[in-house]
Amino acid sequence: MTEYWIISAPGDKTPQQTFDKLNQETGQRGSSPLSRNFKFNIPELKVGTIDSLLGLSDDLGKLDAHAEGVCQKVANYLSDVLEEHQDKLDHYLRAGEATLSNFMHHFQWNVAKYPTKLPLRTISDIIAKLVSQVDTDLRAKSHSYNNLKTNLMNMEKKATGSILMRNLTQIVKKDDVIVGSEYLQSVLVVVPKAMSKDWVNEYENLTEYVAPRSARLIYEDEEYGLWSVTIFKKVFEEFKYNCGRYKFFVREFQYNDQESNSEQDQLNKLNSDKKRMLGPLLRWLKVNFSEVFIAWMHVKALRIFVESVLRYGLPVNFQAMVVQPLKKNRQKLRETLNNMYKDLDSTGLSAITDEDAIPGLTLGMQEYYAYVYYKVIIDFGAKKH
Repeated sequence: MTEYWIISAPGDKTPQQTFDKLNQETGQRGSSPLSRNFKFNIPELKVGTIDSLLGLSDDLGKLDAHAEGVCQKVANYLSDVLEEHQDKLDHYLRAGEATLSNFMHHFQWNVAKYPTKLPLRTISDIIAKLVSQVDTDLRAKSHSYNNLKTNLMNMEKKATGSILMRNLTQIVKKDDVIVGSEYLQSVLVVVPKAMSKDWVNEYENLTEYVAPRSARLIYEDEEYGLWSVTIFKKVFEEFKYNCGRYKFFVREFQYNDQESNSEQDQLNKLNSDKKRMLGPLLRWLKVNFSEVFIAWMHVKALRIFVESVLRYGLPVNFQAMVVQPLKKNRQKLRETLNNMYKDLDSTGLSAITDEDAIPGLTLGMQEYYAYVYYKVIIDFGAKKH
């Protein structure tokens, strides 16, 4: 997990001086820096009216949460699809050609995709449409792939599970059973391995008309053995009933050569279809994670811009910055930033602590500081299975 704070402060004589001041206080403290700092470059955008900015501010908060949620969905599904290849996850979780960290350190506004001459509301709508489309497409693609994967898993379970439940067409061969007899039939019986001796001693006595010494072990797994025994057809129900009394389980089975081949063909086809779908699906997930992550950071840029104009006023003069807290220094970093920018707080709200807060005074506010602040948590690692 990597945590970033995207903040802004009013420009001094130049925005560069604002950044230099932050870096001097937090990033260049000899042997004990508090953070790594980077410029968060936001171009000149169309301001519009104060009323439009106030309305847009709330909507951008919702879009921010939506974009982050879709990023997480795509990343989680990538982790699911990669299955045992979790070590490749970082290869897919990128922003264009850059790692997520490098993208955060060197954010650049995509002018081609989000023209700066457009109103802020229009840019927000373009991003919202992109994020919603990816969300919709992800549901459709995951539904299709998951259905195929579930069908394959069910067939494999039938082919590899316990003899009590698994399909026997791939185990029982033509030579293992009697086919086409008018009077005789082969019965397949699942016997716990611990009871094999009991079975051998008792099966001839379970009913009349059991062929002596006809029991033959066909297959066994860790818990059970599958036996074939020959009886007369007319005593099948009695034989089956008496098997149950001894905890021997009769598996009703009719040998069909075509069915055996058909099920194997179907299993092969599902495996082939899964492999065929996997490559394009991974490419789609990689491309669209990148698209949504980049769009999400543009939402952050819009929020920083709008909030900075509302806080610091016109003309637009502020520097947005990415602050990456260093481990164990978050509290000290917060205190340093609060001291640096305390003069910006005309409301006094940033100085209120949990102990002296007046109920209702900060209703709806989250982590209010004198400077504009938004937190970004990048935690798209492999899911724990």
